[in-house]
Amino acid sequence: MGKIFEVLHKKKERFKTLEKELASPDILSNREEYKNKVKEYAALKELVSKYDGYLVLEHEKSELEKMIAEENKESEYAYLAKSELENVVAAMQAKEKELEDHLLAGDDNEYDRNVIMEIRAGTGGVEAGLFASDLYKMYVRYAESKDWKVSVMSLSETEKSGIKEIIFSIEGKNAFKYLRFEMGTHRVQRVPETEASGRIHTSAATVAVLPEAEDIEVDIKPQDLKIDSYRSSGAGGQHVNVTDSAIRITHLPTGVVVCCQDERSQNKNRLKAMRVLKARLLEKMQDDQTKAISDERKKQIGSGDRSEKIRTYNFQENRITDHRINLSLYNLSRIIEGDLDELIAALSEEDRKIRLAATK
Repeated sequence: MGKIFEVLHKKKERFKTLEKELASPDILSNREEYKNKVKEYAALKELVSKYDGYLVLEHEKSELEKMIAEENKESEYAYLAKSELENVVAAMQAKEKELEDHLLAGDDNEYDRNVIMEIRAGTGGVEAGLFASDLYKMYVRYAESKDWKVSVMSLSETEKSGIKEIIFSIEGKNAFKYLRFEMGTHRVQRVPETEASGRIHTSAATVAVLPEAEDIEVDIKPQDLKIDSYRSSGAGGQHVNVTDSAIRITHLPTGVVVCCQDERSQNKNRLKAMRVLKARLLEKMQDDQTKAISDERKKQIGSGDRSEKIRTYNFQENRITDHRINLSLYNLSRIIEGDLDELIAALSEEDRKIRLAATK
């Protein structure tokens, strides 16, 4: 637990610093800063308490080992000290596990966000659009099972009720924590309804998952925005091509462009477009901070080519394979209906192991 103890020591020092800062009357002059520091202090308090408990046990272990070394090995005191040492070591191991779990839970708290998801049909023609539609329905059913709220922000349809592109939000507890694993290219292997010969067809769709930004995280200046309105176009909706309700927002400093035309109201489209814009700018900001070599969203979206797959859905074998963790499950019929729990649990556990290994 070498690195873990380094992290714990730093967090304890930060806790002491916050304690002093919050005791100063000057902090009250800035309500936003005070609020943020109180939140950070509360988040660290339980962890520091657990760490202090571990340090007490560590001290007891040291004292008992010293006593055993000084006493006659056959004496009653040495025997009792050895017995007590076994209990203390067991308690330390349990406390280490608690501390590991708490540190990782701290990472999980960062994932407690709403998400904005984007699904696009990739290679495969009409079938790719139908698969994109199936993926969207799968996520909607999964969201319903978690009592999350789904709202469509933008939709472009293809023939036969397929989806060319859809952008939608999912609001609910830990939505990003679980759905972040869905980012990437999904491949499907099945016999399309349009295939008269019964030949298996392979197509793909891409999924992007963006954590929704809070207002304090992304500062957007009005002068940095170019907002255009235009007449909606595309399949669906009686209001299409009737009013100039569609909105296109361009963030001039970054060149990020967001369009929304799903609502009748221009104002509602503007609000939805701003939510997508903030999420994309937050992602860009995080990428810049971590000095990523390539743009994270580009990695999520990929080219839409089926060779860039993270997961394969094989309907003939009722099999779904996640290639990142080499996991195959033979319950595709349930998963496509929104039963993603087993799959996401496996991805979460692998992610936990990776994060834990990084701290050691």
